[in-house]
Amino acid sequence: MKICINKCFGGFSLSDEASQMLGFKTRYPQISRTDPRLIEVVSTLGEAANGFCARLAIVSIPDEATDWEIEAYDGFEGIIYVLDGKLRHL
Repeated sequence: MKICINKCFGGFSLSDEASQMLGFKTRYPQISRTDPRLIEVVSTLGEAANGFCARLAIVSIPDEATDWEIEAYDGFEGIIYVLDGKLRHL
């Protein structure tokens, strides 16, 4: 499964171009981080998808993961997921 996260301090936000491509009027849209449209836009635009104080990245976790969530510290995000009954960090 692919997930879009922010890999720097600041927070998740999209550039104006990325927001427009997704049909949003804000840089801080309420969108699932696994939304295929978001993954495609961030993959296509690369650094141009980054909003203010953001460095977006697409990360992958195994499709067999039974649960996952985004953990954040001052806007810097990582993934915690469960695989084979064990908690993993990415």
